[in-house]
Amino acid sequence: MGKISKFIYNKILGWRVRGEFPVLSKCVIAVAPHTSNWDFLIAKLAYASIGRTANFLIKAEWFVFPFNLFFKSLGGIPVTREKNSSLTDSLAAEFNRRNQMQLAITPEGTRKPVQEWKRGFYYIAFKAGVPILLVGLDYGKKEAISLGLIYPSGDYEKDIQEIKSRYKGIQAKKPGNFLL
Repeated sequence: MGKISKFIYNKILGWRVRGEFPVLSKCVIAVAPHTSNWDFLIAKLAYASIGRTANFLIKAEWFVFPFNLFFKSLGGIPVTREKNSSLTDSLAAEFNRRNQMQLAITPEGTRKPVQEWKRGFYYIAFKAGVPILLVGLDYGKKEAISLGLIYPSGDYEKDIQEIKSRYKGIQAKKPGNFLL
């Protein structure tokens, strides 16, 4: 799958991967900006082109036959939003059950412009005791860029300032929808 993804990503789409993507058995991958449905395909191809696979969250409503087979093969994890359950706690527990897990999450939580990013990606990593790999999708340069690792300290306000600062200068597919 890696060679096919690399061919599509590099030769057909004209994108490239830049920076160090460390080999980690467990991590949360924060992918931003997220302003278009194309972001999923670009990010998935980028990671596959370097021989890696990552899980991702998807609404449980999409996990019906035959789509469930497709999304599961890509690493999809169905999400059901219930009032009496904590998605953050259940995903942190899932990290603890597995020997390997890389979970890609879009911190903005939507393709629309938002002032405040969702905190789930941060607290999943913090509770699971795993680093956050920051990845920027720069449509201006056609690059998926590793922006380094963050080890959550538990001080969200301090850490989110550092996290967001690393995304400065990254051009979204729809630039007006990416707010830092």
